[in-house]
Amino acid sequence: GDKAFAQFLTDEIKEEKKIQKHKSLPKISGGWELEVHGTEAKLVRKIAGEKITVTFNINNSIPPSAEEDTQEQQKPDEQEPELTSTPNFVVEIIKDDTKQNLVLDCHFPEDEIGHEGEEESDIFTIREVSFQPTEEADWKDTNYTLNTDSLDWALYDHLMDFLADRGVDNTFADELIELSTALEHQEYIKFLEDLKSFVKCQ
Repeated sequence: GDKAFAQFLTDEIKEEKKIQKHKSLPKISGGWELEVHGTEAKLVRKIAGEKITVTFNINNSIPPSAEEDTQEQQKPDEQEPELTSTPNFVVEIIKDDTKQNLVLDCHFPEDEIGHEGEEESDIFTIREVSFQPTEEADWKDTNYTLNTDSLDWALYDHLMDFLADRGVDNTFADELIELSTALEHQEYIKFLEDLKSFVKCQ
């Protein structure tokens, strides 16, 4: 059984490498520096007196496919729909002269993906906003967190503009999806390789 499993994994790895779009991770325009630790990625950008960091984790970032119903109509030679990784991401804005940083928790609403061409439609939304002390390693639940569900639209728009002025806009979000998808695929291939070594290990 293990031998067949290992053979299957070998073929699977070969296939996945064939469809791998990026041999190295795509860059994000706008002078962001990328750090990757396993499944977590951090993008850092410094502008006048501020440091902006965007953190995301690729685990559980591929939305469940809505293609379930259309399986029957799919012709055998058609490519499987491409998987896209749309992780939640956290934007932190740290001003040099304050002891607090503004934290915005953003996500990609599932129904928004793939509706390009809509007028001025944002592909990501801000879910929560809070202030967190800069020194603290762990964020506190005791700090007031503003949930945007019940937020005044004008205030929400200003928050979105505030992010856009710092380089976090639709273009950034598109590139983040591409980066995350490439990272997820890379980790998946690595996982298959590790699994193959594990299965073969006597």
